[in-house]
Amino acid sequence: MEEYENLKKLVEQVADDIYKAQGGNNAAGTRVRKAMQDIRNVAQDIRKKILELRKSKDDTPTP
Repeated sequence: MEEYENLKKLVEQVADDIYKAQGGNNAAGTRVRKAMQDIRNVAQDIRKKILELRKSKDDTPTP
């Protein structure tokens, strides 16, 4: 699933800024907060797609 790969990339990209933010870098903290919002949105999209897959599977008649 393309969205999942995107989610993993977003998490990997924010790792350095998380450590910088812990060290007191305010700009890194701002970047982390923005990245977390992006991660949240991508995760929500994945959740919706999984629900759609489940619905389409439930709607398929079984012989």
